[in-house]
Amino acid sequence: MSKFITGKNLSEAIYNIIWNAEKSLLIVSPFIKLDAYFKEMFDNHILSPKVHIMIVFGKNENELSKSLSRNNFDYFKRFLNISIIYVSNLHAKYYANEDGGVITSLNLYDYSFKNNIEYGVYFEKNVMRKFKNDADDSAWETSIKIAEQGEAIFIKRPVYEKKFLSSILGKNYVQSNVLHDTTERFYSKNYNSQRNAISRLNDFEDFILMGTSPKDKIRHERLEKHYEIKQDQQGYCIRTGERIPFNVNMPYSSNAYRIWKSFNNEFYEEAYCHKTGKQSFGRTSMRSPIL
Repeated sequence: MSKFITGKNLSEAIYNIIWNAEKSLLIVSPFIKLDAYFKEMFDNHILSPKVHIMIVFGKNENELSKSLSRNNFDYFKRFLNISIIYVSNLHAKYYANEDGGVITSLNLYDYSFKNNIEYGVYFEKNVMRKFKNDADDSAWETSIKIAEQGEAIFIKRPVYEKKFLSSILGKNYVQSNVLHDTTERFYSKNYNSQRNAISRLNDFEDFILMGTSPKDKIRHERLEKHYEIKQDQQGYCIRTGERIPFNVNMPYSSNAYRIWKSFNNEFYEEAYCHKTGKQSFGRTSMRSPIL
């Protein structure tokens, strides 16, 4: 379902997207300035490693603090599972979580919320959209692609301890580790002259797993050996059913994988068998892609 929104309805939709996120929160906004009320929305996730917050901002190459102040940047660094990405030519604005999103003209800027006339289109996910692609899915995929091509400035990931035979969903949170932090260089006067080799979002894992069972590490290798995989063997995307190379480590098409990776649930029920292309009616998953 999609609907045009403006004024109070637009503000409330974005507030709700931030507040209600349970797995993923994607903020795409060239300019970000938080007041106390915005921080209250984000603070709902301050102690939650389960919610991956991705901040994508841009513009103002000669004065980066105009796009995101050092104070607000340091505020975001407190979260337990967060990626902060800079895209110099960003102008799009998009706010989304796992249940819906808003494509809008509105920056995440307190002045804009209070003083400007802004429009947006709100998309809400439902069970009927599980295997359908629409404008919100396209907006999500495009935003993830943009983030992957941007410069990773700060990456923090949760560390989990996995008990023997426990599922990914049952892992125990231990702590969060900063994997990448170029904040000082980013806000320095010589930032542009120092931009040589930069890091990207895909350079980093979604989480760090301690105590992984050796059986988990070789499970897919055994599957590949069992099916005697050949270089040119064909398989099927377990979400869309389209033909792709057979690879039990990557049983998705590229677009379907981008969506799956955003939530990173190995046990999410999918629609097709990776080997045969037959409908699985939820009996396949990233964890078990073959009937």
